[in-house]
Amino acid sequence: MILTVTPNPSLDRTYEVPSLDRGEVVRATGERVDPGGKGVNVSRAVTAAGRRTVAVLPLGGAPGALVADLLDAQGIEVAPVPVAGVTRSNIALAEADGVLTKINAPGPELTPAEQELLLDTVRRQSPGADWIACCGSLPRGLAPSWYAELVARAHAAGVRIALDTSGPALLAALRERPDVVKPNAEELAEAVGRPLVTVGDALKAAEELRGTGARAVLASLGADGQLLVDDAGAWFGTAAVDAVRSNVGAGDSSLAGFLVAGGRGPEAPASAVAHGAAAVRLPGSVMPAPADLDPAAVTVTAEVPADRPLREPAA
Repeated sequence: MILTVTPNPSLDRTYEVPSLDRGEVVRATGERVDPGGKGVNVSRAVTAAGRRTVAVLPLGGAPGALVADLLDAQGIEVAPVPVAGVTRSNIALAEADGVLTKINAPGPELTPAEQELLLDTVRRQSPGADWIACCGSLPRGLAPSWYAELVARAHAAGVRIALDTSGPALLAALRERPDVVKPNAEELAEAVGRPLVTVGDALKAAEELRGTGARAVLASLGADGQLLVDDAGAWFGTAAVDAVRSNVGAGDSSLAGFLVAGGRGPEAPASAVAHGAAAVRLPGSVMPAPADLDPAAVTVTAEVPADRPLREPAA
């Protein structure tokens, strides 16, 4: 079982549009409403892969009730934490050429009592979990050290923990030695305080995060592939994608693929790449099922191409 924690979930509306012109009436060609938040997406991808998951998330107001209903309809167990504020609603505009514009609301502010209830709910749900995946931004009211506290409590309970966040929350959590962190290229560059221009730059940055506490680093490099660095070494995985329909939740799908494959060795990054590549071919934040995967298109090597330039350098 994979337990996910999403401190700042959302109700996500995705509109497919031919193009986005400011000040004009834009008519959508497609529309989706999905439960959102990085941890929620991980649970959705784990469920699509045929594995059990439990999603812990604070929910409030009508949007929160709809998030719970949508997850229940997908067969996902929800461990809700009632909050007084209203769950945020986000909007994504996906253009035909693959460009995505996202409008993310701030979300509710959690009271100290709600923060502690969230931690206690994770504790009560964690027995029997293979992994706890803590994902996304922290809502208002939670200090950057909140994830560090969660990592410490998970390790005290003997459960492995994966962390997908950024900025001060990521840096604060490193001291508690999360089992894996999953930054994208921009988040990795921010964490080490310098730009990443080549795959080798990303490799060095991942090694630095390991030096400051992360036991493993799974770095998403967008169209350039994914990089796993852990005690056993480094693996670099790629997969060709002919057309990108939406990259919403692709990184979350990758993390789910990594975890369901065991979270170590070359099989895990291969699964991560396959899930991420499948996700970008699907509309909105649809998570791929096994039939959507193309493992034969994935290449994983221990010979990391350090000199390869990143097609999308991270500042």
